[in-house]
Amino acid sequence: MKKIGNWLMQVLRGIVIGLANVIPGVSGGTMMVSMGIYDTIIWSINHLFKQFRKCFITRLPYLAGMANAILAGAIGLKAAFARFPLPTNALFIGLILGSLPFILHEMKGTRTGWQGALLFLLFFGLVVLQKVMEGETSTEIVLSFGEVIKLFLLGVIASATMVVPGVSGSMMLKTLGYYEPIVTGAIPDLLHGLTGGDWSMVLHNVGILLPFGLGIIAGFFGIARLIAFLFRHWKGWTYCGILGMVAASPVVILMNKSLYENISVLWIVEAVICFAIGVIIALLFGESTEKAPDAAAPEESGADRQK
Repeated sequence: MKKIGNWLMQVLRGIVIGLANVIPGVSGGTMMVSMGIYDTIIWSINHLFKQFRKCFITRLPYLAGMANAILAGAIGLKAAFARFPLPTNALFIGLILGSLPFILHEMKGTRTGWQGALLFLLFFGLVVLQKVMEGETSTEIVLSFGEVIKLFLLGVIASATMVVPGVSGSMMLKTLGYYEPIVTGAIPDLLHGLTGGDWSMVLHNVGILLPFGLGIIAGFFGIARLIAFLFRHWKGWTYCGILGMVAASPVVILMNKSLYENISVLWIVEAVICFAIGVIIALLFGESTEKAPDAAAPEESGADRQK
């Protein structure tokens, strides 16, 4: 029974991460941090080929939760943000801010100094600047060899949201004008084509999502190894940068002008309730910190180097 409970908890965590991955301004990596599974995911990626059964099969519940959440989120969240933008965003702001105590706990015993403060401000500013430069136009995707290469590179860029807390791959896609055609366009259209038997629509959207997905996989492994290296050698400073990006995420969300259109007292009350729910969920998930077998050792040696 306990094993089933742990499996269901992993699926739920995967759902939270998957939902975060389809929301511009919200980072799936931040959700991993808030739920205490960040080290585990990084370890699993870097040891996938050496210990495939342990790293893949035992993490399958996370993948199942993420996949279902991304599919449902591409459809459901579009409607939620359209009908209840302020309460929905408040929920995710609560999830983000609820992760801060966990990050601060992880930073204990590491060296930061003025360099850490500078990194915090730098990465805070970069996330806000990314939002300021965000484009409002969408791009209609016409498949060609050049477009397929571009979709692959977009996947590599977007994969940062899977392993770097505070960085939103969805927001990066919006900045480049590809969020609507990929996330709220190709994914729902693929499902619509499959259910309606429109195979030309299916093939077109597979042609969009396949190179994009392959890019995510390629970037996923490369970025995960980079993060593991940074934690091994400069854990405190790395967390300062992460903290800056996490702290900037709520600011970025609140910069959306659409949140304040047709605002009402009821929406404000609902937003406060959703914010509180988000904080509570993040704190509850963060209480159960799951460590990978070998993940702690390299990080401890990295911390020692900074002392």
